[in-house]
Amino acid sequence: MPTYQRHVWVDAPLDEVWEFHSRVEGLEALTPSWMNLRVETVYGPDGERDPELLEEGAEAHMSLQPFGVGPRQSWVSHVTKREREDDHAVFEDEMADGPFPSWTHTHRFYAEDGGTVVWDTVEYELPLVGGKLGSLGWVGFEPMFRERHKRTKRILESESESGPSHSDSHAEEQRPE
Repeated sequence: MPTYQRHVWVDAPLDEVWEFHSRVEGLEALTPSWMNLRVETVYGPDGERDPELLEEGAEAHMSLQPFGVGPRQSWVSHVTKREREDDHAVFEDEMADGPFPSWTHTHRFYAEDGGTVVWDTVEYELPLVGGKLGSLGWVGFEPMFRERHKRTKRILESESESGPSHSDSHAEEQRPE
């Protein structure tokens, strides 16, 4: 299955980065405006509406309309994994219904040099072509994740009280596979 990966170093502690990514407000803040994301309903693992945290078992019903073109596309995502340790954390969401035949997004967070490395991995199949031309997904994913990572840095680094910005040794990187 095709895989897209990208990571960025954020000058903010793991606790803050993890907390931000654990809430639906984080998803809304990070999604580029040109995706026209609308979060319709979120259910917690016990079926409660609008839970504070996106725990394992949560389900988000969303719609999007990239660039305002075509009809809105529905997207239902399930949080299938959410784990936190002292120096790292991970959560994974899978698309249960939406435009892709298959989509699993793994979000990993690693404490490093007083900040946090955010690592996104998406395993997917494209509509109509499946895995045959899957590397073409990079064309659409790269601008979206580049923008998400810029927003992550802008939001969390402005909220963080940590020291001066980090050197370029951990600059953003993308690697289509």
